[in-house]
Amino acid sequence: MLISRQSMRVLALSVVLGLLAACVSTEERSGAAPAAPMDSLVTAEWLAANLDAPDLVVIDATVLVQPDGEGGVSIVSGRNTYEEGHIPTAGFADLMGELSDADSSLQFAVPPPEAFAAAMSALGVSDDSRVVLYDDGRSVWAARVWWMLRWIGFDRAALLDGGRPAWTAQGYSLSSEPVSRPAGTLTVALRPELIAEKDEVLAAIDNDATQLVDAMPAAHYRGEMVMYARPGHIPSATNVPMTSLVDENGHFRPRDELEALLEGDRDARSITYCGGGIAASANAFIMTRLGYQDVAVYAASLQEWAADESLPMETAPDAEANGD
Repeated sequence: MLISRQSMRVLALSVVLGLLAACVSTEERSGAAPAAPMDSLVTAEWLAANLDAPDLVVIDATVLVQPDGEGGVSIVSGRNTYEEGHIPTAGFADLMGELSDADSSLQFAVPPPEAFAAAMSALGVSDDSRVVLYDDGRSVWAARVWWMLRWIGFDRAALLDGGRPAWTAQGYSLSSEPVSRPAGTLTVALRPELIAEKDEVLAAIDNDATQLVDAMPAAHYRGEMVMYARPGHIPSATNVPMTSLVDENGHFRPRDELEALLEGDRDARSITYCGGGIAASANAFIMTRLGYQDVAVYAASLQEWAADESLPMETAPDAEANGD
C-alpha cells in the first residue's frame, strides 16, 4: 500500500501530538507542580500553606537553656519538648547529640562533614529537598543547623521567623505524633571557608581586610560579666549582640534596622563569634541575607579562645554597643 507524502506528514504530526498529550496527562495524574519559591526566612503562614509539599523537610532544632538552681544555667536537649509537641511533619535534629562532635572537649563542636550530612540524611534531607528549620527560642539553634548545611554545600534551607512560638501564635496546632521519613541522599560539597579556626581569627586582629563581629551580650563584650574563662572580647571585634537582631517576639527586625546594626564592609572577609558558635550563626545568617559576601563562623568561639591564656582579650567598659 502506498502512502502519500501528505498522509505521512499528517501521521507524523498525529504521533507528536499524541506524545505531547501523554506528557500532559502524566503530569496531571502525578499532580506534579513546580515547587513554591522559598526565601531563607519564611513565615508561619508560608509554612502552613506549604507543609504538605513532598520536597519540604521541616526540622526542630530546639535546645533549652534553663536555670540550674544555683544562679547559673543548664543546657539540655530539646528532644523532650519536641516529643510533647512539634510542628506537624517535623523531625528533630539534636545539637546536643548527633549534630555535634562527641569526641571534642568543646560543647557544640562541629562534627565531621560526612557525619553531619549522614545525620541530616537520616532526617529525610536529600540534595533536592527544601528544608525549614525552627526552634523554641530566638532561632539561634536553627541558625546553627542552617549554617552547617551551607558549610556542606546545601543552600535550599530557611529559618521559620519567630520559631515555634510564631507557629502557635497564629493558631496552628502542634503534634505529638512520631515522625519518620525515608532516609535522603545528601552529598557533601564542602565550603571550608564558612568555618573559621583560631589561627585565622588571631591573624584577623591586625588585618584591616578582615572584620570580627562579637555576638555576645554587650555587658560581656565590655567585660562587666564573665560567661567563659575570661571576660571581654577579641581585640578589634565590634559588638552586635545577637539579641539586638530580634524583637520582643523573637522575630528578626526589619531589613533597614538590621542594616543599621551591621554597617561593615559587605565585600570584606567577616568572622562572627560568640561563646560556642551558636548566636554567631544567627548573626552570620542575617549578614548573609544582607549581602555580605564572605562570612565565616568561628565555631569554637570563646569556649576555646578565652580558655587559652596565650590568646589576647580586652575589655572596653566605656564602649557603646548596639544593645544588650
